[in-house]
Amino acid sequence: MITIINDTPENVAAFCASGEITKEDFENVVIPRVKKKVEQFDELNYLMYLDTDLENFTAGAWFQDVLLGIKNLSKWNRAAIVTDKSGVQNFTEIFSVLMPGEFKSFPKENLYNALFWCQNGNEVQS
Repeated sequence: MITIINDTPENVAAFCASGEITKEDFENVVIPRVKKKVEQFDELNYLMYLDTDLENFTAGAWFQDVLLGIKNLSKWNRAAIVTDKSGVQNFTEIFSVLMPGEFKSFPKENLYNALFWCQNGNEVQS
């Protein structure tokens, strides 16, 4: 299931993925919210908090199809993937070369920093 993370910066479309993720999650939750943010801000600042394993993404929801679909209707600016899975963190860094905008991974403990980066383009000073 994908849910919208509330109480985030206005210019950030933020989501939490938990349990099984389906194509319908993206069609009914992610894509409408992304469209709304792009219409409001003429760019997309996106955050996905992964509270599930990638094995829980059904074939129809797999990143290749979903992210490429979103790419075609969006103006990527910044995208943060929040996860403690090193494989996903590495994939995010590689994927950033292929996509427009900036992609960055953050560990779960740094959710606030990820939101701040999505909103402002820089990280909170520690």
